[in-house]
Amino acid sequence: MKIEHIAMYVNDLEGAKEFFEKYFNAKSNEKYNNIKTGFQSYFLSFDGGARLEIMSKPNVEEDNKALIKTGYSHLAFSVGSRENVDNLTAQLKSDGFSVISGPRETGDGYYESCVLGFENNQIEITE
Repeated sequence: MKIEHIAMYVNDLEGAKEFFEKYFNAKSNEKYNNIKTGFQSYFLSFDGGARLEIMSKPNVEEDNKALIKTGYSHLAFSVGSRENVDNLTAQLKSDGFSVISGPRETGDGYYESCVLGFENNQIEITE
């Protein structure tokens, strides 16, 4: 069994698509647009087979994005090396995104950083 995809609502669908394409090499399908409901989405594919569905719809409730809460916490991307973790973290920071931890080695042996990415969603970058 495998997870087929993860989905998240965003306010700015095109901005979210560009974020994941620019920083995480996402490949997008064509936009789905339901003109009756206003629902729109893209499926983003990543190296290794993972997929993320980004969605927008009028009147979606804004969630309090507390860093420590029940439910989904973050997306994690493996970028292949410590140097890549350092470089991507520096690029995101330079582009105005908040680094909330790292890069660092964690107690369980990961080398990672965490940033508040697009629309303040937490992204973990690992080697």
